[in-house]
Amino acid sequence: MVCNRCISAVENELKKLGVPVKTVKLGEAELEKDLNPEEKTKLQTALTALGFELIDDKKGRIIEKIKNVIIDMIHHQDYDGKTNLSDILSRNLNHDYNYLSNLFSDVEGSTIEKYFIAQKIEKVKELLVYDELSLSEIAFKLNYSSVAYLSNQFKKVTGLTPSHFKQIREEKRKPLDKV
Repeated sequence: MVCNRCISAVENELKKLGVPVKTVKLGEAELEKDLNPEEKTKLQTALTALGFELIDDKKGRIIEKIKNVIIDMIHHQDYDGKTNLSDILSRNLNHDYNYLSNLFSDVEGSTIEKYFIAQKIEKVKELLVYDELSLSEIAFKLNYSSVAYLSNQFKKVTGLTPSHFKQIREEKRKPLDKV
């Protein structure tokens, strides 16, 4: 779950199924009681229809929590960059960072750092499309040391420069009178 609409959709689905819920937050729902196999199957079917996945194993939950902490940092908070990602993850998940890093790499086939960078680039894309900030303001907002470093990382991940990405997006956009 990435946004408030996702949280709301999951809450509504749980209500429809009559599942008593304590809390629903980004990527997780705390239920008041354990579900029986039939209830789990119904919930899995309902969530799959919405594009979500029911993760019921411990390792999978840890991976989801890692992703959710990173998504929350990049997309929903102003990450100041002063605290190391490893410290943030260790503190939020109550596990040693080496354990989290190895688990993530084993399960996802990629590193936490690559996932973190990918989320930052997604945020850069979003900010470029909004066209409210200059590239140097975006670099500052996302704690890049320079515009050049942001541009190099952007090109490495997307294959495009930020300005080329922005140009392509603008070409695809239709004026309101053509919609």
